[in-house]
Amino acid sequence: MVDLKRSISIKGHRTSVSLEKEFWDALQNIATHTQQTIPNLISKIDAERGNNNLSSSIRVYILKHYIQG
Repeated sequence: MVDLKRSISIKGHRTSVSLEKEFWDALQNIATHTQQTIPNLISKIDAERGNNNLSSSIRVYILKHYIQG
C-alpha cells in the first residue's frame, strides 16, 4: 500500500496528512454520507484526538464508523 499525502487546513493552518488510498476513499465515503467535506470531517477528528497522531486518529475513526454502522 502506498501512502498518499494531502494538504488540508485545520483551524486556519495548513497541515499534511498521509493515509493509504483506501482510507482516503473511506473518508470520502463517510464525508459524503454525512453531508460534510473531508476538511470538516478531519477537523472534527482533530478536535477529539487529544495527543494522538492525526493520521492514526483518522484510521481509528474510520474503523469505528464501519464497525458501529
